[in-house]
Amino acid sequence: MKDVDYGLLCAQLRALTEDTEYEITDLANASALLYETLPELNWAGFYLYRGGALILGPFQGKTACTRIEMGKGVCGTAAAADATQLVPDVHRFPGHIACDGASNSEIVVPLHKNGKLYGVLDIDSPKLARFDGADREGLEAFAKTLEEILSAGDRGKEG
Repeated sequence: MKDVDYGLLCAQLRALTEDTEYEITDLANASALLYETLPELNWAGFYLYRGGALILGPFQGKTACTRIEMGKGVCGTAAAADATQLVPDVHRFPGHIACDGASNSEIVVPLHKNGKLYGVLDIDSPKLARFDGADREGLEAFAKTLEEILSAGDRGKEG
C-alpha cells in the first residue's frame, strides 16, 4: 500500500535490533513490526531454511504450517527460485498450501545470510490483491536491511 513508509520501517528495524545478540530476537521483533504496521494482514513472519526445507520461525498471526518443502507453495517456490513471489490470489497459485483458509493474497521474499539462503519473509492478507509493486519494493528493502543485520557481527547461532 502506498501509505506505508518502508524507509521508516527499515529504520525502526535497525533501532529494534541495535543491541540484540540473537537472530530469533531480531526475527520476532521484525515480524511484530510488520504485523503491527502494515494494514490488512493476517500473518507476518519467517520460514527458516534448515535441513533442505523451510521450518516455521518467528511470526505474528494464526497458527501455521511447520514445514514447507522446497518448491512447494508460495514460500517453497520463492526459496527454490530465490525470487520474490507476489501473489494477488493464492487460490490461483498452483500448489498453494492453505495454512490459513482466510488468506487470499501473499508476498514472499527470500532472505540470505552471508550470501546463502537463510529463509523467507512471508506475509499474508485476507484481502485479494492486497500487495502491489510498492509493497514489493518496500518489503525487499526491509528484507535487505534484515539480511545486513543477520550477516553483521557474531550473532547467536540458535536459529
